[in-house]
Amino acid sequence: MRHGVKGKKLGRTASHRLATLKVLATSLLQHKKIKTTAAKAKALRGFVEPIITKAKTDSVHARRYVAEKINDRAVVSELFAEIVPKIGERPGGYTRVVHLGQRKGDGAHMAIIELVDYSGVMKPKAPKKVKGEEAPVETPEEVKAEEKKEKKTKAAKKTAAPKPKKEKAPKEKVTKEKKVTKTTKSPQKKGS
Repeated sequence: MRHGVKGKKLGRTASHRLATLKVLATSLLQHKKIKTTAAKAKALRGFVEPIITKAKTDSVHARRYVAEKINDRAVVSELFAEIVPKIGERPGGYTRVVHLGQRKGDGAHMAIIELVDYSGVMKPKAPKKVKGEEAPVETPEEVKAEEKKEKKTKAAKKTAAPKPKKEKAPKEKVTKEKKVTKTTKSPQKKGS
């Protein structure tokens, strides 16, 4: 029985597991959403939520505690300055794990772990086109950006030096009376 045994081993030694969780926590707080295996996502949830809870009290002790777990100063300052105020009075449950299915290569169960209050941060993917349905309408800003790109590529092509034309060798005429054929000499043996 595993009474009171917290966390998963993740197939790593204790120091390797701690290093993995620190890197994953840093990435999660920096990007607000990461894709990893389901086992790592569940382990990360238990690692990063106490850090966020500790960061709610902005003190020297809390900053040192968080800095011990997160090895990036910019991420630590972002946690205290931006993430904690946005979380507000949420009593816990700062992260969400969304299961994705199996990875093609090795069949590992994949998941996305994200900060709940930042679920709208990532750009949504364009909807897939279904048969018989028209393409999604582009905004005027996107159309202008495309036109600028086209103009730049056209201007770049005009300013590029023209390529020299290759001269073609005159073709031999073949008449019905005489046919031009190529003959190759066969290599002769030495000593004969």
